[in-house]
Amino acid sequence: MKTIIQSSSHWPILLAFILCAAALAGCAGSPEPAPRQVGRHPWGKAKDGTPVEIFTFRNSKGGEVKISNYGGLVTSVQVPDRNGKMGDVVLGYDKLEDYIKDSPFFGAMVGRYGNRIAKGKFTLDGKEYTLAINNGPNALHGGKIGFDKVVWTPTIRMTPDGPGLELHYVSKDGEEGYPGTLDVTALYTWSDDNALKLQYTATTDKDTVVNLTQHSYFNLACKGDILGHVVMINADKFTPVDSTLIPTGELRPVEGTPFDFRKPTAIGARINDNDEQIKFGGGYDHNFVISKPMGELGLMARVTDPGTGRVLEVLSSEPGLQFYSGNFLDGHIKGKGGWVYQKRNAFCMEPQHYPDSPNKPEFPSVVLKPGETYKNTIVFKFSAEK
Repeated sequence: MKTIIQSSSHWPILLAFILCAAALAGCAGSPEPAPRQVGRHPWGKAKDGTPVEIFTFRNSKGGEVKISNYGGLVTSVQVPDRNGKMGDVVLGYDKLEDYIKDSPFFGAMVGRYGNRIAKGKFTLDGKEYTLAINNGPNALHGGKIGFDKVVWTPTIRMTPDGPGLELHYVSKDGEEGYPGTLDVTALYTWSDDNALKLQYTATTDKDTVVNLTQHSYFNLACKGDILGHVVMINADKFTPVDSTLIPTGELRPVEGTPFDFRKPTAIGARINDNDEQIKFGGGYDHNFVISKPMGELGLMARVTDPGTGRVLEVLSSEPGLQFYSGNFLDGHIKGKGGWVYQKRNAFCMEPQHYPDSPNKPEFPSVVLKPGETYKNTIVFKFSAEK
């Protein structure tokens, strides 16, 4: 499969020419698929003036993703419905400045610690560390300037999965209160079968805690709410939370609760049940304990939109999955194409370790030591069913 890489401002024109040529070749009876294409273009500047770029990956079937080296943002995912009609299935903004100004982590690469840490404190090797408080009484998604708000160093690489975007960032010792200098690499690839793969690796020079994830907001219908989307989550248990959404430490069976998605169930079927956990989250905002061996890449969830036939499968090597039903979208954000995002206009599926693990020794460890390598693979695979 050929790959064409474009980095000039003429890339959209060249892309149109290539597509037209491919169409004409098809009329002439040529079965050769269109080549993969990679575009690289300026996309404004960060608050400190650092130039930011956006990268477009298009596969031979026409599926397309856009990724920025600001925060590792996935800004667009174009995939077909059952009739072949393309649609952008992730929420976000059209312009970089809007992401910088006000974003609930749209499409972000989240770290150094995804999800919540109680009261922004944890103890490691006998020393207490204090983090920024940015979500009620707790620390959330790495702090006030987490990995989603920094400019990463980008490199386009060829991989067995096709052309990929490698992003690199060094988080200094003490950044946002975390110990150790953390050297992080994130590799994004977009395959011909519409699978977006993210591979994270990290090393440290001092004992620290790490929990990286990806925070795209999905709507497979590309409009309206997601209550009719049908969800399967491969989990027998979940981690119940207190009123500030911090896990209690319990691993509670999903059976007989609104959190039982072992069989495909519409998101809206039980989202308004008279259940304490539903009330705490204003819907779903909970970590599920995935039923698979620790560290093994496996299926976590499958989401289907009956209206369009679009399907999202979520695979990861992580032990947990945060399922969030867009409860805090409240109509104050005007996103791509002028869409005003309302409550439950999207859902998130965030593969991760469990929230507040640094304070819960009974949970799988998130400690990374010098000489070790943190590894985390996440795959969002899209398809369509008739």
